[in-house]
Parts: sequence; structure tokens; C-alpha cells
Amino acid sequence: MTTTITATAPVRTCDCGGWTDTWFARHGAVFHISIDPGVRVVVRARAADWRASAPAVLIAENYGDRYGFVPGARPWGRHALLEAAVESVGIPSGVAVEISVRSAVPPGAATGTSAAVCVALIGALRALQGGNTEPGDVARAAHAVEVERLGRQSGLQDQIAAAHGGINYIEIPAYPAAIRHAVDVSETVRASLERQVLLVYLGRTHSSSAIHEQVIRCLDDPGSSGRAALEDLRTAAGAARDAVVAGDLDALGAAMRANTEAQRRLHPALVGSDAQRVIAAAAGLGAIGWKVNGAGGEGGSVAVLCGPRPGSREAVEAGILAASPTYGVLPSAIAPAGLRIAVESDPSA
Repeated sequence: MTTTITATAPVRTCDCGGWTDTWFARHGAVFHISIDPGVRVVVRARAADWRASAPAVLIAENYGDRYGFVPGARPWGRHALLEAAVESVGIPSGVAVEISVRSAVPPGAATGTSAAVCVALIGALRALQGGNTEPGDVARAAHAVEVERLGRQSGLQDQIAAAHGGINYIEIPAYPAAIRHAVDVSETVRASLERQVLLVYLGRTHSSSAIHEQVIRCLDDPGSSGRAALEDLRTAAGAARDAVVAGDLDALGAAMRANTEAQRRLHPALVGSDAQRVIAAAAGLGAIGWKVNGAGGEGGSVAVLCGPRPGSREAVEAGILAASPTYGVLPSAIAPAGLRIAVESDPSA
């Protein structure tokens, strides 16, 4: 018998307050919008064949990679995050799994893709074993994979976005504690957000871990304005939440702009040259907000908030695409849910 488990999870954009959900910020607040399409993980499980060389096969579709591995073996292989996530849950004795992973968003786009993959993979493997797939618990487990098993720098918000979906405001009273508040909006405001918010991919990936190290070193400088910038980021998160609740997208645009300037003060490298080019093009065509997504730096993506007038989105999108042939506007819609799991069994396979 073959059991097929399909797990999907959204990514996120417009993450005002990002950087304050980290251990070095100590406390914080983040507003973000979870979006589809995100990531899809398919786990096919069957009785292990004694002739098989490895109990797990990984297929990373975006990279064209396929290889087998033994959970717990070292060193890590080509996709350490996937291997660490499998290891964290385990595979039932006597079972072999084939795991396919695909992201609709380019890897390294600064939309929390790695966290979404980890959430979906942990959720699928837990479902295979009848384990706990409660969103909050899966989010915490996915965060632990990155920071504890892999030793990476990772904030808290990306896993929460992937596990819960929707629009969220997250309080971090003292890292790593996090309190998620769903931000409820009317259908009219939701439609306006989907019509006016663009997800602009800058055509190349970024390394969030390297950027984190730069910021941490800067914060250790006694003359740095980094701590004040972190406070401005927390303020921007609250302002973005209040604006969306009130249905005031002009105020949301102001919060996004303030957040980007606070990122720049946190470290000037956080607003990269491509992001600045997109911001200039969007501003010149009447956009009312922009926010460098995720950790920022060179590459990644930018959230752009267009004006409400008819034709504004089309004009801004055309202007961005004209700025460079490497830029692209990715399809996105507010995710109504986070981690979603479907299980199918085929007794004949």
C-alpha cells in the first residue's frame, strides 16, 4: 500500500517589523501578509524494500535534484534543511519515503520560503505517523530545525506565517516567546490589498544568514543607531496593523515606507541597489508604499503598494518591468489558511 500526503503552506510579504523577531532584538512586533501560491510537499510512503540503498529520497523540483539519504547521517547533503526536517520527525520503521518539494516562489526571494518548506514537510511527516499537526506546534518545530539543528539565524515570523496563513500581527514579548493575533479585515479591504499589493522579485537570490551576521556586528558597535532603528521597526508593525484594521491603505503605505527607512538605518546594506531601483520606479508612478521583504540586502523581493485609482497597478507593474528585464511581478493572493494537509491511501500500489 502507498500512502500519499500532500502538504501546502503559504509564504509571506509586507513584513513590517521584521528583524525584531530575533534573539538579538530581544523583543519585537511584526505585521505580515501570508500569500499563496507558496510551497507544496508530497510524501509518498510505502513498505521499505530491503534492496533500497536509502530509506528517504528527496526530490527538490526547483533545483532539479534527486537523491537518497539516511536520516541522521552526516555530513548534510545538498539540501540540509530538508534533511534536518526529516530527521527531526523521523521515518517509521520499515517504511521508505519519497519526498517531492516545490515552491511557486523562487528560492531566496526573501518571502520565508525555507520556513514554509520546513513547516509543510514537518506537517506531512507528522501526519504520516498520526502526530501533532497543530499550527503553532509545527511552527515552533520548524523554527527549531533552523536554529538548533542547523545553527542558522532565523526569526520567528516566517514559520508562523506558513503554519497559520492569513494576515497576522505577532508580539514577541521576550524571544523566543511569540503571540500571534489574526488581523481580521472586511472583504472590501481584502480585495483592495490583493489588487494593490505587488510582490516584485528582483531576479536574484539573497543570503539572509550573511545579512544577519552584518546586522549583529553593527548592533555591537557602541556608536550604532541600530537599537533605535529596531524600535522604529516595532512601531511600523503596529502602524501597519492599525492601518489595515481601519481599512486605511494610505496609512499602510506610510508604515511600509517608514519600515524601509528604518531598515536602512539598521544597516545601509539592507536596501540593495535593485530594491532601490524598484522603489524609485514605483514612487515615480504613484505607488503609495514599498517595503523590502525579509532580511533585505542584494536580491530578494520588494512589496509595493499601488494607488487605488484604476490603472495604477498596471502602470506601476509596467514601470518596474521596464526598469530591468530581470525583475518580475509574481502572482499572489492572501492565503485564507496556513498549513493544509491531505492524505490518500492506495491499497493496490
